[in-house]
Amino acid sequence: MTKYILFFFTFFMAVTMTHAKTKTLTTDGAWCWFQDPRAVYLNNQLFAGWMTHDGKLIIGSYDPKSGDKKTFVLEEDWDVDDHNTLSILTLPNNHLMVFYARHNKVGLYCRTTQNPADITKWQDEVTVSDTDRITYSHPAYLADEALYFVVWRGPTWKPTFATSKDGIHWSESHILVQEEGREASNIRPYLKAVSDNKSTVHFAFNDGHPRNEPTNSVYYIKYEKGKFYRADGTQIGTIENLPIAHSKSDVVYDAKPTQKRAWIWDIALNKNGSPVLVYTSIPTVTEHHYHYAIHTPQGWQTHHITPGGKWFPQTPNGEQERETEYSGGISLNHADPSTVYLSRPINDIFEIERWQTSDGGTTWTSQAITKNATQLNVRPVIPRNYPANKIGVLWMSGTYIHYTDYHTEIHMILE
Repeated sequence: MTKYILFFFTFFMAVTMTHAKTKTLTTDGAWCWFQDPRAVYLNNQLFAGWMTHDGKLIIGSYDPKSGDKKTFVLEEDWDVDDHNTLSILTLPNNHLMVFYARHNKVGLYCRTTQNPADITKWQDEVTVSDTDRITYSHPAYLADEALYFVVWRGPTWKPTFATSKDGIHWSESHILVQEEGREASNIRPYLKAVSDNKSTVHFAFNDGHPRNEPTNSVYYIKYEKGKFYRADGTQIGTIENLPIAHSKSDVVYDAKPTQKRAWIWDIALNKNGSPVLVYTSIPTVTEHHYHYAIHTPQGWQTHHITPGGKWFPQTPNGEQERETEYSGGISLNHADPSTVYLSRPINDIFEIERWQTSDGGTTWTSQAITKNATQLNVRPVIPRNYPANKIGVLWMSGTYIHYTDYHTEIHMILE
């Protein structure tokens, strides 16, 4: 009983020491960072998805003006694992379409709301893919082709995608990227995606897991109307001759010269439609660093933002940390990617900060979002379509031992 009293006391202290405008979206929620969008802003409401500590898959809504909250349980028993959270696609008619899969289990699924911006009623569940060992999802809707597009980690652990014209009947799946000679199922490139919602989907990805890849680099490709390109417009493939090799893609960050392996965290588009990436480099497991990359007419420009400390999971005494590459987290403001939110340790506690650049990442200014907290604050997310000139961010706060052992709340500031 004493430990539970202590838990709630320390959590209360963490809340009281954060930004005065901090609200709690849910008292039981966590997410991984390889599903996006995890939160969207639509019709002056916030919508976000999360996993509970006991394995429920939830989507929630919040009205900042009235304070009204709603939740809907999409899956009651979805395994205790934060990898199993959902991604949200906002459709042109303002309906929400969500995609979800369990960690290396059978099936990728989607559902669409019956009414615009309303999570209380849903259409029937649709199976996107019924193969085994599926994880994550990154959906897009390309208005120019009237095409649904979703990418996930497939049964060979490679980025895999399917398309649909109606959101119900899906094509066969295709492996998107795979380097020649690296077909083995234990080689798993991690990927992030973003769309302009018209004609393009942009991808940033690694060689594999940084735990297994001593020279884990960061790459980029773009899809448009059945073809694939580098950022400068050079065509490197078509949808008929997949997969795309890493060696044909843009190398945004090359880890080979320094052995400082990387892990991708986010990709967005600036006002010119150019891709912007954030990633971590990990010289050692106790020394993570945040980086910013932007494509310009002169090519890819990369800049160091700030050190990010070590891993954030709270390793039990006497045990060896299993996820030493788990940084506190960094996300781009997709409405204005000159702003990022990140988590790093301040006085040994992970805090959320807002960092901004006015010169393409060369120099930065920062402000604290949380301060003097006594519980960790990690994995910040900016709701898609939230006004660029306002602070709008969600993050996890609480106790996190492992992706299958967490007791975190989701806090938010929506100015």
